[in-house]
Amino acid sequence: MALTVAAASTQAMGVALATNIGASSTIKIYSGTKPATPETAASGTLLVTIPISGSFTSTTNGTLTAADPAAASPAASGTAGYFRLATSGGTAVLDGTVTATGGGGDMTLGSTSINTGVPVDLGVPTINVPVA
Repeated sequence: MALTVAAASTQAMGVALATNIGASSTIKIYSGTKPATPETAASGTLLVTIPISGSFTSTTNGTLTAADPAAASPAASGTAGYFRLATSGGTAVLDGTVTATGGGGDMTLGSTSINTGVPVDLGVPTINVPVA
């Protein structure tokens, strides 16, 4: 059985999440399997860190977006498995899976192969808060 959430509550959750993330957050993409919770230490190899300038903003349907970050240079080569969104102070806020486009991951990339010397361009980061 799945929960359903009222639209007003979804909006409130989106605003609260955007506030918690704050300004100048980062998205780090790692190889390997997503940890059980964001409080669990990151595992795998850190492939690339993508700085987010400004803050995420929430729309009326609980969708959060941020400005399109610049492409980032990978620190290591490998296969992307998960990402971690963290505050500017490094506190993990959320983790999600990474798949190639069409693979159903929480984040989709054109390819999950990340290679040093080939910049990673996410496009506009978007987070969807569940709604009924």
